[in-house]
Amino acid sequence: MQGSKVAITGVAETPMVRSSPHSLLKLETDACFAAITDAGLKVRDIDGIVCNRNTHSADEIGFALGLERRPFTAVTDTVGGTAPAGQALVLAQLAIEAGLARHVLVPYAFQATRPGGPYGFHSREPLKADLEMPVGYFGQASYFAMMANRYAHEHGLTEEELAAVSITYRRWAMLNPAAQKREPLDLDAYRKSPMISTPLRVADCCLMTDAGAAYIVSAVDRARDMPHPVVTVAGVGMDTNRWPQSVVFTQKPDILDYPARQSAADAYAMAGVGAKDLDLAQIYDGFSISALLQTEMLGLCETGEGGRFYLDGHGLPGGRVPINTSGGHLAGGYLPGITLLVEGVRQLRGHRGEGQVKDARLCAVTGLGGNSHSTTILARG
Repeated sequence: MQGSKVAITGVAETPMVRSSPHSLLKLETDACFAAITDAGLKVRDIDGIVCNRNTHSADEIGFALGLERRPFTAVTDTVGGTAPAGQALVLAQLAIEAGLARHVLVPYAFQATRPGGPYGFHSREPLKADLEMPVGYFGQASYFAMMANRYAHEHGLTEEELAAVSITYRRWAMLNPAAQKREPLDLDAYRKSPMISTPLRVADCCLMTDAGAAYIVSAVDRARDMPHPVVTVAGVGMDTNRWPQSVVFTQKPDILDYPARQSAADAYAMAGVGAKDLDLAQIYDGFSISALLQTEMLGLCETGEGGRFYLDGHGLPGGRVPINTSGGHLAGGYLPGITLLVEGVRQLRGHRGEGQVKDARLCAVTGLGGNSHSTTILARG
């Protein structure tokens, strides 16, 4: 694969809400229709779908959209943000380069309010059920709290530094009319946020969201004749580690080791750029500590300096490298990975109004799936 051969030509998302009366399929198809319209296309122009293993099949989505034919379909097999923010782009580009499709639709929807919550599947994993749940060690907040404590032990991490991550993203959410949580957040308000699992408070945890989103991938040559400024996929990298979901958060030898450094290196190499060239980044923030770690792994600061990076204001509006300019998953809404990609496209189009990063031309987007990670470099071109 080569960089800047495909572009993201249509993006859309439904309102980010705590609880929606609509079905997962309706959320997903509403976003699809809106993305098709945003791209200036008709439903009949879509000839490829890359769906996610945790949502609806191409059969169901295609029928709901009224597609007569879909010569190319694929399913992403990674979880979390890795699939829509990285793996789906790889599959879409491969299909377009092979001549199997012209316009590939990537839909995704999420219902945090479904029975068991967004991570209920973990309770079905034997190692967790046998070894961890009996002693009360269960739930994403506890896993990532352990990471925060380990990070503090190895590198030092003050309350103010950890809080700065959430405060940074909330500042951006306040500039985003579509953000799910827009109330001001300063250090005093952060300290009043209930403790969930020390040191993580509610403000350190992603929101619970019901919503759908979608985007369309087209060849760059076609994108130049479409309505919006061209935003190309300049680079995309993916990496995994050997640990299955049943142990990846809790029992691997190094709990701070995400497969992010290699995914970032591959994406930078494909795009022919480096971390210093980025104008902004959208970093998968299931929790404040995971975003802090990925900030380091992207090369935006050195290992152990993530807390100081945020405390010094580098990710804020007007900062050196604005981060999560929609509010991210901590404040904008938790639709894993895909909304970060949508935000990156809107920034590079220059369509973000009050929250626009000036002269934005190069944006990194990350997706984390526990044992997988993706880095995508978007470029205005």
